[in-house]
Amino acid sequence: MVESGVARALSRAESACRKTGVRLTSKRRRVLTILLESEVPLSAYDVAEHYRSQFDEIIPPMSVYRMLDVLVDKNLVHKLVSSNKYMACSHIVCDHRHETPQFLICDSCQRVDEIAVSNDTIRALQDSLAAADFQLASPQLELHGVCGDCRSSRHGGLQRD
Repeated sequence: MVESGVARALSRAESACRKTGVRLTSKRRRVLTILLESEVPLSAYDVAEHYRSQFDEIIPPMSVYRMLDVLVDKNLVHKLVSSNKYMACSHIVCDHRHETPQFLICDSCQRVDEIAVSNDTIRALQDSLAAADFQLASPQLELHGVCGDCRSSRHGGLQRD
């Protein structure tokens, strides 16, 4: 995310936290900045290492986990369960109502794209599961595959139809 995009996202995050009575402390802000600037999801240990190198301050991974929990709770950060890594929500600066996130995870370059699944689709899935006497714990979807850029580079720039 470019610098102005990061500043805008941080401003929106500050506002979102204030509305719910939670402070976006300087350390939480720095953790969110690290995730906003990262092109790939990061583990809490990765975030702690980036924090140390960028801000010349050691922060224990357990403290990072607590900060990440707050940011996840405020829908500013997403946790990818399949890899136990975190990424900034790509919709922090949006004004529209969000649908359920779906994550397209490239197993080659580790890039993750966040797209939305319509709430109607999730409701239909929940209804189907309820009919099978199964309660969904989380509607978050994480789909693994290979992105278009990696597919192109594997095939000499040619994409298969």
